[in-house]
Amino acid sequence: MEGTLRNCYLSAEEIRNHCLSLPETEEGFPFGEDTLVFKRRGKIFLLMSLDSEILQFNVKCEPKLALEYRERYRSVQPGYHMNKTHWNTVVVDGSLRRELLLEMINHSFGLVGSKNAGKTIKKPVKKSQSKTKKT
Repeated sequence: MEGTLRNCYLSAEEIRNHCLSLPETEEGFPFGEDTLVFKRRGKIFLLMSLDSEILQFNVKCEPKLALEYRERYRSVQPGYHMNKTHWNTVVVDGSLRRELLLEMINHSFGLVGSKNAGKTIKKPVKKSQSKTKKT
């Protein structure tokens, strides 16, 4: 039984260590000492509440996937104090496997990690080379 519980739980320290193992990650407390924030290239990818009874964290998520997680898992909720379209709050209550928790963190990290994250890339439109003859 203990092995099963171990597979469904991450501690705050394990989450912190995992985040800090990711490249270009910085940690800080920009919102006060109760919320630990992890950023990549100045963009937040995880916020973790340090004062809640049950450990929980906010992660960025693709909108369709965010909804899928919320529908499938009761411990995944719309992001608390965040844009509900792009953020989920994940309650670490033992109902989600640690692999899924880490996957959610890595997904969030990847969303803010690309140089073009959040930007629309526009391809240049070629001007028509054809000329009409005047008669």
